[in-house]
Amino acid sequence: MTRTVTAGLDGTPESLAAADWAAREALLRDLPLRLVNAGEWQLPACAPASGLSVPTATCDQQRAGARSLLEEARARVGRSHPGLRIEADALSGPPAPALLTAAEDADLLVLGSRGLGRLAGFVVGSVALSVLADCEGPVVLVRAEEHTDGDRLPDASTGGSSAAVVQGEVILGLDLQKPSDQVIEFAFDAARRRAANLRVVHGWTVPPYYYGGDLMPEVNVEMAAQAQRRLDDMLQPWQRKFPTVEMRTQATVGGAGPHLIEASRDAALVVVGRHVRRAAVGTHIGPVTQALLHHAAAPVAVVPHH
Repeated sequence: MTRTVTAGLDGTPESLAAADWAAREALLRDLPLRLVNAGEWQLPACAPASGLSVPTATCDQQRAGARSLLEEARARVGRSHPGLRIEADALSGPPAPALLTAAEDADLLVLGSRGLGRLAGFVVGSVALSVLADCEGPVVLVRAEEHTDGDRLPDASTGGSSAAVVQGEVILGLDLQKPSDQVIEFAFDAARRRAANLRVVHGWTVPPYYYGGDLMPEVNVEMAAQAQRRLDDMLQPWQRKFPTVEMRTQATVGGAGPHLIEASRDAALVVVGRHVRRAAVGTHIGPVTQALLHHAAAPVAVVPHH
Protein backbone atom coordinates (compact mmCIF):
# COMPACT_ATOMS: atom_id res chain seq x y z
CA MET A 1 0.00 0.00 0.00
CA THR A 2 1.17 3.54 -0.78
CA ARG A 3 2.45 5.40 2.26
CA THR A 4 0.41 8.40 3.36
CA VAL A 5 0.23 11.23 5.83
CA THR A 6 -2.90 10.37 7.82
CA ALA A 7 -5.11 12.75 9.79
CA GLY A 8 -7.82 11.67 12.21
CA LEU A 9 -11.08 13.62 11.93
CA ASP A 10 -13.94 13.90 14.41
CA GLY A 11 -15.58 17.10 13.17
CA THR A 12 -14.02 19.42 15.75
CA PRO A 13 -12.04 22.54 14.77
CA GLU A 14 -8.98 20.85 16.25
CA SER A 15 -9.24 17.89 13.90
CA LEU A 16 -9.76 20.22 10.92
CA ALA A 17 -6.59 22.04 11.95
CA ALA A 18 -4.86 18.66 12.03
CA ALA A 19 -6.11 17.97 8.50
CA ASP A 20 -4.72 21.30 7.27
CA TRP A 21 -1.35 20.66 8.91
CA ALA A 22 -1.27 17.12 7.53
CA ALA A 23 -2.04 18.44 4.04
CA ARG A 24 1.01 20.70 4.13
CA GLU A 25 3.12 17.85 5.44
CA ALA A 26 1.87 15.55 2.67
CA LEU A 27 2.93 18.13 0.08
CA LEU A 28 6.35 18.41 1.72
CA ARG A 29 6.75 14.63 1.55
CA ASP A 30 5.12 14.24 -1.88
CA LEU A 31 2.67 11.73 -0.41
CA PRO A 32 -1.11 11.40 -0.51
CA LEU A 33 -3.16 12.72 2.40
CA ARG A 34 -5.50 10.22 4.02
CA LEU A 35 -8.38 11.56 6.09
CA VAL A 36 -9.96 9.03 8.43
CA ASN A 37 -12.89 9.07 10.82
CA ALA A 38 -13.05 6.39 13.49
CA GLY A 39 -16.07 5.82 15.69
CA GLU A 40 -17.80 2.94 17.41
CA TRP A 41 -21.54 2.72 16.75
CA GLN A 42 -23.39 3.31 20.00
CA LEU A 43 -26.43 1.39 21.23
CA PRO A 44 -29.53 3.41 22.23
CA ALA A 45 -29.24 4.90 25.69
CA CYS A 46 -31.84 5.54 28.37
CA ALA A 47 -32.48 8.94 29.89
CA PRO A 48 -31.58 8.54 33.59
CA ALA A 49 -34.50 10.62 34.87
CA SER A 50 -37.38 9.14 32.89
CA GLY A 51 -36.04 5.74 31.95
CA LEU A 52 -37.35 6.36 28.45
CA SER A 53 -35.35 5.34 25.45
CA VAL A 54 -33.38 8.22 23.98
CA PRO A 55 -33.43 8.24 20.18
CA THR A 56 -30.00 7.77 18.69
CA ALA A 57 -28.81 7.67 15.15
CA THR A 58 -28.84 4.29 13.49
CA CYS A 59 -25.61 2.70 12.31
CA ASP A 60 -26.45 3.67 8.76
CA GLN A 61 -27.11 7.27 9.80
CA GLN A 62 -23.84 7.44 11.71
CA ARG A 63 -21.94 6.01 8.76
CA ALA A 64 -23.59 8.54 6.49
CA GLY A 65 -22.60 11.29 8.92
CA ALA A 66 -19.00 10.09 8.93
CA ARG A 67 -18.94 9.97 5.16
CA SER A 68 -20.40 13.49 4.93
CA LEU A 69 -17.78 14.77 7.39
CA LEU A 70 -14.97 13.20 5.40
CA GLU A 71 -16.21 14.48 2.05
CA GLU A 72 -16.66 18.02 3.39
CA ALA A 73 -13.17 17.95 4.87
CA ARG A 74 -11.70 16.57 1.65
CA ALA A 75 -13.35 19.33 -0.37
CA ARG A 76 -12.17 21.99 2.10
CA VAL A 77 -8.58 20.77 2.14
CA GLY A 78 -8.61 20.28 -1.63
CA ARG A 79 -9.59 23.92 -2.17
CA SER A 80 -6.68 25.07 -0.02
CA HIS A 81 -4.19 22.62 -1.54
CA PRO A 82 -5.05 22.04 -5.20
CA GLY A 83 -3.24 19.11 -6.72
CA LEU A 84 -2.88 17.23 -3.43
CA ARG A 85 -3.93 13.59 -3.60
CA ILE A 86 -6.55 13.06 -0.91
CA GLU A 87 -8.14 9.83 0.28
CA ALA A 88 -10.99 9.58 2.76
CA ASP A 89 -11.98 6.51 4.76
CA ALA A 90 -14.56 5.81 7.46
CA LEU A 91 -13.09 3.27 9.88
CA SER A 92 -15.06 0.83 12.00
CA GLY A 93 -14.44 -0.11 15.60
CA PRO A 94 -13.29 1.86 18.65
CA PRO A 95 -11.35 5.00 17.71
CA ALA A 96 -7.95 4.27 19.30
CA PRO A 97 -7.43 0.79 17.80
CA ALA A 98 -8.79 1.97 14.44
CA LEU A 99 -6.37 4.91 14.36
CA LEU A 100 -3.47 2.68 15.36
CA THR A 101 -4.30 0.35 12.47
CA ALA A 102 -4.52 3.30 10.07
CA ALA A 103 -1.14 4.55 11.28
CA GLU A 104 0.54 1.31 10.19
CA ASP A 105 0.42 2.49 6.56
CA ALA A 106 1.32 6.10 7.30
CA ASP A 107 4.57 8.05 7.44
CA LEU A 108 2.99 9.84 10.36
CA LEU A 109 -0.38 10.24 12.05
CA VAL A 110 -1.73 13.73 12.79
CA LEU A 111 -4.33 14.42 15.48
CA GLY A 112 -5.99 17.57 16.75
CA SER A 113 -5.87 18.67 20.36
CA ARG A 114 -7.77 21.52 21.96
CA GLY A 115 -5.68 24.51 23.01
CA LEU A 116 -6.30 26.54 26.14
CA GLY A 117 -4.77 29.73 24.81
CA ARG A 118 -1.55 30.81 23.15
CA LEU A 119 0.69 29.48 25.92
CA ALA A 120 -1.59 27.09 27.79
CA GLY A 121 -0.98 24.11 25.54
CA PHE A 122 -3.12 21.09 24.75
CA VAL A 123 -6.05 19.26 26.17
CA VAL A 124 -5.21 15.66 25.32
CA GLY A 125 -8.14 13.25 25.31
CA SER A 126 -8.06 9.58 26.17
CA VAL A 127 -8.05 8.52 22.52
CA ALA A 128 -5.02 10.68 21.68
CA LEU A 129 -3.17 9.45 24.79
CA SER A 130 -3.86 5.83 23.89
CA VAL A 131 -2.63 6.38 20.35
CA LEU A 132 0.49 8.23 21.54
CA ALA A 133 1.29 5.47 24.01
CA ASP A 134 0.97 2.59 21.55
CA CYS A 135 1.64 3.95 18.07
CA GLU A 136 4.76 2.51 16.42
CA GLY A 137 5.18 5.52 14.13
CA PRO A 138 5.43 9.28 14.65
CA VAL A 139 2.33 11.10 15.91
CA VAL A 140 1.87 14.88 15.61
CA LEU A 141 -0.55 16.81 17.81
CA VAL A 142 -1.86 20.08 16.34
CA ARG A 143 -3.90 22.80 18.04
CA ALA A 144 -6.74 24.63 16.35
CA GLU A 145 -4.71 27.85 16.33
CA GLU A 146 -1.82 26.27 14.46
CA HIS A 147 -3.37 25.95 11.02
CA THR A 148 -3.50 29.70 10.39
CA ASP A 149 0.16 30.66 10.75
CA GLY A 150 2.29 27.52 10.44
CA ASP A 151 4.10 26.31 7.37
CA ARG A 152 3.78 28.37 4.22
CA LEU A 153 4.44 26.66 0.90
CA PRO A 154 6.13 28.65 -1.88
CA ASP A 155 3.90 30.25 -4.47
CA ALA A 156 4.07 28.12 -7.60
CA SER A 157 3.84 31.25 -9.74
CA THR A 158 7.20 32.40 -8.42
CA GLY A 159 8.92 29.16 -9.36
CA GLY A 160 9.32 28.02 -5.77
CA SER A 161 10.30 24.43 -5.11
CA SER A 162 8.34 21.92 -3.09
CA ALA A 163 10.33 22.86 0.01
CA ALA A 164 8.45 24.93 2.52
CA VAL A 165 9.18 28.38 3.82
CA VAL A 166 8.51 28.36 7.53
CA GLN A 167 8.05 30.93 10.23
CA GLY A 168 9.93 29.49 13.19
CA GLU A 169 12.51 26.87 13.97
CA VAL A 170 12.20 23.14 14.33
CA ILE A 171 13.04 22.29 17.96
CA LEU A 172 14.49 18.93 18.96
CA GLY A 173 14.58 17.74 22.55
CA LEU A 174 17.57 15.37 22.78
CA ASP A 175 18.45 13.06 25.66
CA LEU A 176 22.18 12.30 25.48
CA GLN A 177 21.72 9.35 27.84
CA LYS A 178 19.40 7.61 25.38
CA PRO A 179 19.91 9.24 21.98
CA SER A 180 17.79 7.87 19.16
CA ASP A 181 18.70 7.94 15.48
CA GLN A 182 15.00 7.86 14.54
CA VAL A 183 14.21 10.97 16.57
CA ILE A 184 17.28 12.91 15.42
CA GLU A 185 16.71 12.06 11.77
CA PHE A 186 13.03 13.01 11.97
CA ALA A 187 13.95 16.46 13.32
CA PHE A 188 16.72 17.10 10.78
CA ASP A 189 14.48 15.94 7.95
CA ALA A 190 11.61 18.14 9.14
CA ALA A 191 13.94 21.16 9.19
CA ARG A 192 15.33 20.32 5.76
CA ARG A 193 11.89 19.98 4.19
CA ARG A 194 10.82 23.32 5.65
CA ALA A 195 14.09 25.15 4.93
CA ALA A 196 14.00 25.97 8.65
CA ASN A 197 16.71 26.24 11.27
CA LEU A 198 17.04 23.42 13.79
CA ARG A 199 17.60 24.10 17.47
CA VAL A 200 18.63 21.10 19.58
CA VAL A 201 17.91 21.39 23.31
CA HIS A 202 19.50 19.10 25.91
CA GLY A 203 18.84 19.43 29.61
CA TRP A 204 21.53 18.19 32.01
CA THR A 205 21.50 17.91 35.78
CA VAL A 206 24.12 18.33 38.45
CA PRO A 207 25.30 14.95 39.85
CA PRO A 208 23.69 14.08 43.22
CA TYR A 209 26.98 14.13 45.13
CA TYR A 210 27.19 17.91 44.60
CA TYR A 211 23.92 18.65 46.35
CA GLY A 212 25.43 18.47 49.82
CA GLY A 213 27.13 21.85 49.38
CA ASP A 214 27.70 24.70 47.02
CA LEU A 215 28.98 23.78 43.61
CA MET A 216 32.18 25.66 42.84
CA PRO A 217 31.64 28.11 39.98
CA GLU A 218 34.58 26.76 37.98
CA VAL A 219 33.25 23.19 38.30
CA ASN A 220 29.82 24.34 37.18
CA VAL A 221 31.30 26.05 34.14
CA GLU A 222 33.37 22.99 33.24
CA MET A 223 30.39 20.65 33.54
CA ALA A 224 28.33 22.92 31.32
CA ALA A 225 31.14 22.98 28.76
CA GLN A 226 31.37 19.19 28.84
CA ALA A 227 27.63 18.83 28.23
CA GLN A 228 27.86 21.27 25.32
CA ARG A 229 30.81 19.37 23.78
CA ARG A 230 29.01 16.04 24.09
CA LEU A 231 25.96 17.52 22.40
CA ASP A 232 27.99 19.00 19.55
CA ASP A 233 29.98 15.78 19.06
CA MET A 234 26.81 13.70 18.97
CA LEU A 235 25.31 15.86 16.22
CA GLN A 236 28.34 16.29 13.96
CA PRO A 237 27.52 13.22 11.80
CA TRP A 238 23.96 14.44 11.38
CA GLN A 239 25.13 17.90 10.38
CA ARG A 240 27.22 16.28 7.65
CA LYS A 241 24.25 14.18 6.53
CA PHE A 242 22.01 17.26 6.36
CA PRO A 243 24.42 20.02 5.25
CA THR A 244 21.66 22.45 4.27
CA VAL A 245 20.18 22.53 7.77
CA GLU A 246 21.46 25.38 9.91
CA MET A 247 21.71 23.99 13.43
CA ARG A 248 22.39 25.45 16.84
CA THR A 249 22.65 23.59 20.11
CA GLN A 250 21.56 24.50 23.62
CA ALA A 251 22.77 22.54 26.66
CA THR A 252 20.92 23.85 29.69
CA VAL A 253 20.92 23.02 33.40
CA GLY A 254 17.80 21.23 34.58
CA GLY A 255 15.12 19.23 32.84
CA ALA A 256 14.57 19.87 29.14
CA GLY A 257 10.81 20.33 29.51
CA PRO A 258 10.68 24.02 30.55
CA HIS A 259 13.26 24.98 27.93
CA LEU A 260 11.36 23.17 25.17
CA ILE A 261 8.10 24.81 26.25
CA GLU A 262 9.76 28.23 26.13
CA ALA A 263 11.28 27.49 22.71
CA SER A 264 7.90 26.33 21.38
CA ARG A 265 6.46 29.86 21.54
CA ASP A 266 7.82 30.76 18.11
CA ALA A 267 8.56 27.27 16.76
CA ALA A 268 7.19 25.61 13.66
CA LEU A 269 7.44 22.15 15.25
CA VAL A 270 8.78 20.54 18.43
CA VAL A 271 10.18 17.00 18.14
CA VAL A 272 10.62 14.64 21.07
CA GLY A 273 11.18 10.92 21.43
CA ARG A 274 9.15 8.29 23.23
CA HIS A 275 10.97 5.22 24.45
CA VAL A 276 8.91 2.16 23.55
CA ARG A 277 8.10 0.13 26.65
CA ARG A 278 6.20 -3.12 26.89
CA ALA A 279 4.89 -2.61 30.42
CA ALA A 280 1.27 -3.64 30.87
CA VAL A 281 0.33 -0.49 32.79
CA GLY A 282 1.00 3.22 32.45
CA THR A 283 0.73 5.69 29.62
CA HIS A 284 4.24 4.94 28.24
CA ILE A 285 4.80 8.69 27.78
CA GLY A 286 7.78 10.32 29.48
CA PRO A 287 7.66 13.41 31.71
CA VAL A 288 9.16 15.76 29.09
CA THR A 289 6.57 14.71 26.52
CA GLN A 290 3.81 15.01 29.11
CA ALA A 291 4.91 18.56 29.90
CA LEU A 292 4.95 19.49 26.23
CA LEU A 293 1.51 18.02 25.61
CA HIS A 294 0.09 20.28 28.30
CA HIS A 295 2.04 23.49 27.68
CA ALA A 296 3.60 23.64 24.20
CA ALA A 297 2.49 26.47 21.91
CA ALA A 298 3.51 24.69 18.67
CA PRO A 299 2.66 21.33 17.06
CA VAL A 300 4.43 18.46 18.84
CA ALA A 301 5.81 15.41 17.03
CA VAL A 302 6.29 12.35 19.24
CA VAL A 303 8.64 9.81 17.64
CA PRO A 304 8.81 6.32 19.17
CA HIS A 305 12.14 4.54 19.47
CA HIS A 306 13.63 1.45 21.13
